[in-house]
Amino acid sequence: MFLLEEKNQRQKRRNKMPLAFIGYTQKSRTETVKSFPKVRSNFRRKKIVGFNCSAFLVLVFLFSLTLTWPVAEVSALTRRENSSSTQQPLQLKGQLSISGAWAIYPLAARWVEEFQKIYPGVKIDLQAGGAGKGMADVLSGLVDIALVSRKVYPEEISRGALPVAVARDAVVATLNQKNPFLGLIQKKGLSRTSLREVWIEGRIKFWEELVGQRGQTPIHLYTRSDACGAAETWAAFLGAHQEDLKGIAIYGDPGLVEAVRRDPLGLGFNNLNFAFNPRTDQPHTGLVIGPLDLNEDGQLSAEENFYLTREKVKQAIASGLYPSPPARDLYLVITKPLRNQLTAPFLRWCLEEGQSLVEETGYVRLSWDVLKKEKMKIGSASPEIQKTAKTK
Repeated sequence: MFLLEEKNQRQKRRNKMPLAFIGYTQKSRTETVKSFPKVRSNFRRKKIVGFNCSAFLVLVFLFSLTLTWPVAEVSALTRRENSSSTQQPLQLKGQLSISGAWAIYPLAARWVEEFQKIYPGVKIDLQAGGAGKGMADVLSGLVDIALVSRKVYPEEISRGALPVAVARDAVVATLNQKNPFLGLIQKKGLSRTSLREVWIEGRIKFWEELVGQRGQTPIHLYTRSDACGAAETWAAFLGAHQEDLKGIAIYGDPGLVEAVRRDPLGLGFNNLNFAFNPRTDQPHTGLVIGPLDLNEDGQLSAEENFYLTREKVKQAIASGLYPSPPARDLYLVITKPLRNQLTAPFLRWCLEEGQSLVEETGYVRLSWDVLKKEKMKIGSASPEIQKTAKTK
């Protein structure tokens, strides 16, 4: 029984084997067509061959990875380098020269300071000497940029001058804090007509005449000796030019401030940011701003009285309450074509990132629409240099 059962099990195992392997044709499972004397060794050979093929495929796959991995790694590295290079700021190097108006000097100094922090390879020489000097310097090629605080004349434009407006401020009348008529002046204000009779026509020579009284207390009148935007703007307010202004000629804004501070009978004019102390936002010690009677009704109304702080004057300039002139735009003037490849990047920075410094330095910002139009002028000056600066 045991032998029979074992034989049946062997037969079952045999029936499960493939026909080709056990040597039978499909015609008959009992007809032997051929024998396989080395079946076991043949089976092992096939397993070994199969193993070798798989191993070969694995080796080929690994070898292909060794070929493609450096390429992929280099490609990824190149992408990272290209990405990082586009995010890095321009590596600008070189020198830039600027000169001109006292009015813009405090703002220009801040711009120069911050720009050189961002681009330590750039060195900028900044000089103040009046708008006239700055314009003469830029037209003659002595400097790259001029600071100009007045309108640019047609003859200057014909010589290649290109004004780019960057901010706004104003010129104000200045008095001594100890002026004996200060109370009346702050109550009545100073009319444009009376100031013209003082500075241009010379008809009013005494303080009493200025406030509607009788007397002969002389007005110690001051003006500027240097060709400057402040004097030209103040004269334009009075319907004239700088050369028409009467008075003792003093060089520069700081000099005129000191002259009026030391003279109780002094009357002058100054750029806004020299008349006020930037730390206190109030007029410099010993100085008072001469209020304008804008409607010339002989009384200084509450709406016209905004001279106690620089911020209030700025608000009046921005709103248009303070007239223009003596409010005016401030310009960085360049020449066409640009001679220095640093000029365009610096100007674009002043019109973009540099605008964050305008108000805190004491100036009035221009609208973004105006700034956009001004920035377009830079490209028109010299597209070739502008492109070089971008890709440097």
